[in-house]
Amino acid sequence: MSASAESAPARRGRPGYDREQVLAVAVGLFNEQGYDATSVADLAQRLGLTKSALYHHFDSKEELLALALDEALGGLEGVLDAPAIADPDPAERLAAVLRGAVLVLVDRLPYVTLLLRVRGNSDVERAALERRRTFDHRVTLLVAEAQAAGSVRSDVDGAVVTRLVFGMVNSLVEWYRPGGAIDRDRLAHDVVTVALDGMRTR
Repeated sequence: MSASAESAPARRGRPGYDREQVLAVAVGLFNEQGYDATSVADLAQRLGLTKSALYHHFDSKEELLALALDEALGGLEGVLDAPAIADPDPAERLAAVLRGAVLVLVDRLPYVTLLLRVRGNSDVERAALERRRTFDHRVTLLVAEAQAAGSVRSDVDGAVVTRLVFGMVNSLVEWYRPGGAIDRDRLAHDVVTVALDGMRTR
């Protein structure tokens, strides 16, 4: 969970849900019905709680959305600060970012799915989109570093490459199913291989 969610007290209500469990159910319902179409009453009904018991855990539906989006964004941002990104070869750093992003998507699939459906209809959503743009910009700079080092083709636009590659990564939410036939590590390997083979200099 994100630091903000972890630091909050694990308050319990009837019939014994903790904050993490309530958030997970909320994310599932947001993905199923759409955030705007989901009411607090819908969530309380899904949990078998009264609305007042639900408010014992969270102050508002917006707080649930903010925590859910932070779960996804925190994972992606953490990829850019992981030890593997310290590799001196920018192409290897780029590979590590792509691999890490795939693993975050797999491990936090419902949360990333919700992030990808955000359209900027509220302050919470707009803040999430800004964080996502910052992430994309940092990846684009990494592509540019790899181009300058001569390990990635210079005849492609870094921002376009970032959009194309993450278009492929993000498409996983539409068909990947945890526990299925495709292993998460093999999936990450395949995505990195397909993406970088088309980018590397020959």
